[in-house]
Amino acid sequence: MCRLFGLHAGPRTVRATFWLLDAPDSLTEQSRREPDGAGIGTFDADGRARLSKRPLAAWEDHAFAREARELRSTTFLAHVRYASTGARTVANTHPFMQDGRLFAHNGAFTGLDRLDRHLADLGVADLVQGQTDSERLFALITAHARTSGGDIGQSIVRAVEWVAAELPVYSLNLILTTATDLWALRYPASHELYILERNPAAEPAPAAPLDARSRRIHSRSTDLSLSPHVLFATEPMDNNPRWRALAPGELVHVDRSLAVTATFPFAANPPHLLTLADLEPSAAASQKP
Repeated sequence: MCRLFGLHAGPRTVRATFWLLDAPDSLTEQSRREPDGAGIGTFDADGRARLSKRPLAAWEDHAFAREARELRSTTFLAHVRYASTGARTVANTHPFMQDGRLFAHNGAFTGLDRLDRHLADLGVADLVQGQTDSERLFALITAHARTSGGDIGQSIVRAVEWVAAELPVYSLNLILTTATDLWALRYPASHELYILERNPAAEPAPAAPLDARSRRIHSRSTDLSLSPHVLFATEPMDNNPRWRALAPGELVHVDRSLAVTATFPFAANPPHLLTLADLEPSAAASQKP
């Protein structure tokens, strides 16, 4: 299945090199099982969203490795794709950008024709450039954001409520980020999503650099060793015991000060919950752990 990665470092710009390339279970290592595309989303010094993505596996993409070493941002969003809906193209590769925000999704749902009609009624059909269910879900969130004064948390809730009520759903795990805020959702229980709150200054002993050792590499991350940050990932990326699985239905918001707020706005399960057996064979293969 696809892998999500989100990082918020508060007001400071940092590099995410350790987590993207060098951690014991880095996103690049995870991409060996996710061959259909990889992308990194960041924000520049003026808060403008930047995207770099290609329909290649991250482990074989030299540009992904270069950008993972060089890019600096307050927030990061990265994704490696195992395609379930849509061809292996740049347009279908995550993350997606709309109205200056970045979005990635891990999961599957059906009934896209009905969602397309709903997006057309809301006047946002033009936001969808590719074929994926993920980009359509983002367009629905964006539609609500445009009519709610930019309240992203409420827009996520309204969009997910509509999809869950109207369409057959397997998983709607997602991360959405701006330069200052990040939201992450696990819904329902089909796929896991983990959070790690890392604050070196609050640790009882002096923080050591984030350190990955193997026969081939010895990498340290000074930026993130010294700076507090909050991570989200589809699976724990190192052996830190503080990784915590989000509960099914948990929506987490991380603000500019790294304050973490969790809410539970959804029913336990969507009314039209799908299982792997309900999915088309290619979609089912893409959703297996």
